[in-house]
Amino acid sequence: MSGIHQFVPMLHRGDAVGRHTLRLRDLFVARGIASRIYVEMVDPATADETVAAVDYPAQCEPGDIVVYQFATASAMAPWLAARPETLVVNYHNITPPELFAAWDNHLALGQLRAQSELRLLAPRAALAVADSAYNKEHLDAAGFARSAVVPPSAALASDLLCAQARGSADSARGAVRGTRWLSVGRVAPNKAVHDTITALLVARARHDPEATLLIVGKPAVASYADALRRYVADLGLQGAVTFAGHAGDTTVAAAYAQADVLVVMSEHEGFCVPVTEAMTVGLPVVAYAQGALPEILGQGGVLVDSKNPYLVAGTIAALLADPARCDALAAAGHEQLAALDLATAGTRLADLVCALA
Repeated sequence: MSGIHQFVPMLHRGDAVGRHTLRLRDLFVARGIASRIYVEMVDPATADETVAAVDYPAQCEPGDIVVYQFATASAMAPWLAARPETLVVNYHNITPPELFAAWDNHLALGQLRAQSELRLLAPRAALAVADSAYNKEHLDAAGFARSAVVPPSAALASDLLCAQARGSADSARGAVRGTRWLSVGRVAPNKAVHDTITALLVARARHDPEATLLIVGKPAVASYADALRRYVADLGLQGAVTFAGHAGDTTVAAAYAQADVLVVMSEHEGFCVPVTEAMTVGLPVVAYAQGALPEILGQGGVLVDSKNPYLVAGTIAALLADPARCDALAAAGHEQLAALDLATAGTRLADLVCALA
């Protein structure tokens, strides 16, 4: 084996796929294996970490293994399918096109293309790795002959999360009277942040008039993000809902430390890294039982089968009024994290890839 090189359409330092890709590269390098990250499009923030994919043919060597970080459509997929190197597909899920169609038809068409690209890569891949058992079902349906489940090495570092929890939680809790809801992740239609906002309106009317919501995440679909802001204004919640936008790791960790509950109403999740981050600091989680969320959350949070805002608001109010239950969920969350074994996820994936040499 001459090298293990990763391919990703665009490397973003702060998102889950970006973190995972960088950590995996570092693991390969630590083993003395040449490892570069090739991109189709350059993000200026990570330009020093990447190489243009068009340069790979001049740099490749016999025996290379290539790992494609698959999360969206890209010209990389058919290009890699036609190359001779041993191919590994690391699959992070494809958001169903219908969840984008009403907001951005171009993005929806891209997701349709991604689905066809997944099927194209299936007969070429020596191995496919899914984030979750839920995602593995997609790989099986696409025709991959050999697949495995390894969680992403993408969560914020536990020492950063715990340091923020120790350093800022107590002072922040003493300064705020209302319940603080938190939403973390890309602001995209599949995240269904509008359902969280609706539930907040009910919570303020029925349970806690000073409840607030902090939304941390980069707008992924401009039309949807704009509609959310209009919706907040129409509901009279401007003072109760804060859009923080994209935030650095320290700021995100502080948001977990200062929150009372993480609310996840996503219509579709292939893993959901924020759930694991919340469990790390013992933050209660209330989530819609869809996609991989039941698998990843386990008994470490509360799953709701309906997004009825009265049900969601009532569930959150009842949970936070019961400290003993919150403590039990925190303990169960730590057990769930131990079962997921995120600390060794990168090493396990690296072992699988290296075994192909």
